[in-house]
Amino acid sequence: NCSGLNSVVIGDSVTSIGYQAFRGCSSLNSVVIGDSVTSIGASAFYYCSSLTSIEIPDSVTSIGSEAFSDCSSLTSVVIGDSVASIGSEAFAWCRSLTSIIIPNSVTSIGASAFRDCSSLTTIEISDSVTYIGKSAFAGCGSLTSVVIPNSVTSIGESAFSGCYNLTSVVIPNSVTSIGSYAFYNCSGLTSVVIGASVTSIGEGAFTRCSGLTSVVIGASVTSIGEYAFHNCRSLTSIKYRGTQVQWNAIIMGSDWNYNTGNYTITYNYTGE
Repeated sequence: NCSGLNSVVIGDSVTSIGYQAFRGCSSLNSVVIGDSVTSIGASAFYYCSSLTSIEIPDSVTSIGSEAFSDCSSLTSVVIGDSVASIGSEAFAWCRSLTSIIIPNSVTSIGASAFRDCSSLTTIEISDSVTYIGKSAFAGCGSLTSVVIPNSVTSIGESAFSGCYNLTSVVIPNSVTSIGSYAFYNCSGLTSVVIGASVTSIGEGAFTRCSGLTSVVIGASVTSIGEYAFHNCRSLTSIKYRGTQVQWNAIIMGSDWNYNTGNYTITYNYTGE
């Protein structure tokens, strides 16, 4: 809460930046983090509302929860190549952030890590990430495209909910589960390809995707949750990679297709 502090240089002997170390330093616009720092603690730069850019050096292995949360002027972030995990809400409500590259060292993106980064238009997720946490990119309304790498095995609840400018998504074969409301209210989404390893599509996963016209569903799906495609009013085509017998064996929650468009189902689909 040193509201008059406008610049900080963290020397090469410092190994960690502690919990809430610079929280509420609302005039802080320049930070240089030394190459000896290995961890950035929870809420370390929370509500540093004047901070415009940050470069996290390769020495850092972890970014704590809320570390840069509510840094509303932050437009540029460089995440070092040694960071293994991005904590929950680490960059939440950074409403000026336009792009992010998740490096190859990162294996998990925490819950709400980039929630409500409303100016975020592009994200590059590396092939090392295995888990996209709950609400990780929820409310990123400017996001138009996302490539989910083949390393990801699960997409958390509400992970991309409210990304209403997202137009298409391919869920790779590595993913086994799509969390509840994962793509809720992605009204700009027109096509979805669900990979061959997905076994469950969570409750409300694509609820209110009103622009969705085409879905490809893999033959490994055994359950489709309640309201999974609720209010997908433009849906005209479900392309299923299994047989009609397999489709009929899927456990479908109540109202999974409530208020859904007049769609047709194609069985034994082999296309892209």
